[in-house]
Amino acid sequence: MSFVSQALLFFIGALIGHVLPRFPVLLMSRGRGFNMHFPPHPDPMPLGPHLNQRILHLSTFYRLGLIVVIVPMSVGLASVRWGNPAFGFGLWLSAGWFFINRLQSIISGQAPWTREIAEKLQGVANRSTSENQCCAWATPVWGMTRVYCSNCGVKLLAMARPDLGRKRSDGRIIGTLRLLISDGYPMVAMIDSDLFEEE
Repeated sequence: MSFVSQALLFFIGALIGHVLPRFPVLLMSRGRGFNMHFPPHPDPMPLGPHLNQRILHLSTFYRLGLIVVIVPMSVGLASVRWGNPAFGFGLWLSAGWFFINRLQSIISGQAPWTREIAEKLQGVANRSTSENQCCAWATPVWGMTRVYCSNCGVKLLAMARPDLGRKRSDGRIIGTLRLLISDGYPMVAMIDSDLFEEE
């Protein structure tokens, strides 16, 4: 078999190993029925129990990737041993890197969706109904770079928004590519900046 065909099989295996473990995050919350309580992407997300539940669901899907990745890792090892070594090595290498990266992000608490994020948002929502609310009609929403009041515009929390599982407005193909590149993390830096116009 020629070098070009071996390189192509390696690339195909690496691509499958990169995409397959991310299927839970890419697919499981994109349906219409899962997003009935949310505005369309990329509009700001209102704070509340539905948003907190979505963050916890996405956190679960994120961890589920550690189980799904067992399939391409096993197939890759089997292919190296009994099938096509180039394809199997690409599959195993990409899936193995995913496993290490995802395990590290979960252990360090740096995943795009965590319980701590849900707790912070709930704290902001609680303050909006207390005596410390920013205005008489406080309506906190999560924009692209911050949590703010949609009524008076006061910034309530400097926290960039990750992907929240809504059907993306940039289309299925481009949206999927963005998610594969960002892995769900915010596409902007978590900075306190007024240069970004809220979505």
